Amino acid sequence: MTSEHSLDELAIHEAQQAADELHHRVTPLGESELDLLFLQARSHNGWKNDAVSDEMLQSLYDIVKMGPTSMNCSPARFVFIRSDEGKQRLLPALSQGNIQKTLTAPAIVIIGYDLDFPELLPQLFPHTDAKRFFVGKPEHIELTAFRNGTLQGAYLMIAARALGLDCGPMSGFDHTIVDAEFFAGTAIKSNFICAIGRGDSSKLFQRHPRLNFSQACELV
Repeated sequence: MTSEHSLDELAIHEAQQAADELHHRVTPLGESELDLLFLQARSHNGWKNDAVSDEMLQSLYDIVKMGPTSMNCSPARFVFIRSDEGKQRLLPALSQGNIQKTLTAPAIVIIGYDLDFPELLPQLFPHTDAKRFFVGKPEHIELTAFRNGTLQGAYLMIAARALGLDCGPMSGFDHTIVDAEFFAGTAIKSNFICAIGRGDSSKLFQRHPRLNFSQACELV
């Protein structure tokens, strides 16, 4: 009969082996893939009338959930809005400049973060009592949830692009209205929203400059 300890050791060995095999099996991304994810990717303002299916959103989340978070805390919560009714519920919270791009997008996702994430740590980080690190520490909970939820929102954008979709992230909205409308009765707070679909390139503007290495980086 196999002990729990030996099962853990087997799982650890399999994880280590899988990580080693990955680097032998997969080559770094090429120019085309980097263009798709970063170098030529754009934040879109207009959208083609191509639906985003349930299956696509499921595939999207199944990629996003594998991105790293501290202690695997996974605090991000996603509300995918595709219906006209759902968009109308969101409309009062939006700044004027974000209304049209929201109404025409095939899908809008509200990226939130759950302040009750420590309750799921026994499931997500089971080898130690990680929940105790957050008991009676609301500021630590808020900081951890916001930081890691933001990371997961970024993973969502990269994963969407990897699946051939375009993104239009937005921060111009009233968080109080969104939280009351979509997260009432929960400990979830909104972070940012993002349109998802096939972008209409005719609505794009010129790309803005970026900071160069010497402006943004330091070698120590």
